[in-house]
Amino acid sequence: MASDVGANASVANGVDVAYASVGGDTSIPYGWVEFCQRYRGECEASGKVADVNLTEASMREVHQVNTFVNHAVEAVSDMEHWGVVDRWDLPMDGKGDCEDYALMKRKLLIERGYPRSALLVTVVRDEQNEGHAILTVKTNGGEFVLDNLTDEVKPVSRIAYRFVKRQSQQDPNVWVALGPVSAQKFAAR
Repeated sequence: MASDVGANASVANGVDVAYASVGGDTSIPYGWVEFCQRYRGECEASGKVADVNLTEASMREVHQVNTFVNHAVEAVSDMEHWGVVDRWDLPMDGKGDCEDYALMKRKLLIERGYPRSALLVTVVRDEQNEGHAILTVKTNGGEFVLDNLTDEVKPVSRIAYRFVKRQSQQDPNVWVALGPVSAQKFAAR
């Protein structure tokens, strides 16, 4: 079922799953604003908030999309690709940087029937304290990360990034600050 989120077989009984702590509204990345001027349909609020039902099948599908995009897109900087410091775009020409990977994964999952409100572009700081963009998939069994740096779909509790901000579930054009991740046990169904 398309509204089920599936990633990989590592989702098993007793796995720690987690949710990022959501704070108040914060600044919207300028790259998102420009992206929405070019792709208005990608930026519309869905009108309803829904999480993905976490199943092995849905996790497999999410994993397939993550792996497909990671291998289909060549990593290039915005300066090399577009001649500008920052541009968010769909990598239709097969080239892009981290936010472009996240946007393409979001688009493909929406096309497969996943709720737009559960697919949240997220800004983090990586291990080198560099800005990085990932896609967070919000499920009824925790939040999972799709990252262009790994084919593995991981619970947010298992990544070494510091969460900064992401799209609100209610409206992708409202961004919320993020705090520490809180973990709990989840038994897969």
